[in-house]
Amino acid sequence: MFTSPGPYGGLQPPCWRGNAAGHKQSRKFLECIDDNFLLQVIEEPTRGGAMLDLVLTNKEGLVGDVKLKGSLGCSDHKMAKFKILRAVRRALSKLTTLDFSRADFGLFRDLLGRVPWDKALEEEGPKEAG
Repeated sequence: MFTSPGPYGGLQPPCWRGNAAGHKQSRKFLECIDDNFLLQVIEEPTRGGAMLDLVLTNKEGLVGDVKLKGSLGCSDHKMAKFKILRAVRRALSKLTTLDFSRADFGLFRDLLGRVPWDKALEEEGPKEAG
């Protein structure tokens, strides 16, 4: 998720509802958002009649309960308050994984060092996959 206070640098901001922009740089900005599969979640103007402040997310349903509040200090932008929603519990995986954090690599190295590799691999040639 990304929040931005007015990224337009004096340009006319894009129209989020129609996904349209009058200036080339604003169109490029919209294309960048689309190309990166981002969603803009603020739906109301944040300064006057313009939507200058953004909350971008790459996952629908990740950001919710978006509310615009009064301004902070002497700013003329409204504050955006929102919640980051997440699943309460993760789905359990049936995939078994090994926990190597408790492995005794010294013992493993010692055991491998005891194998007479020259003799063990003496008659072994390349094997075909099969």
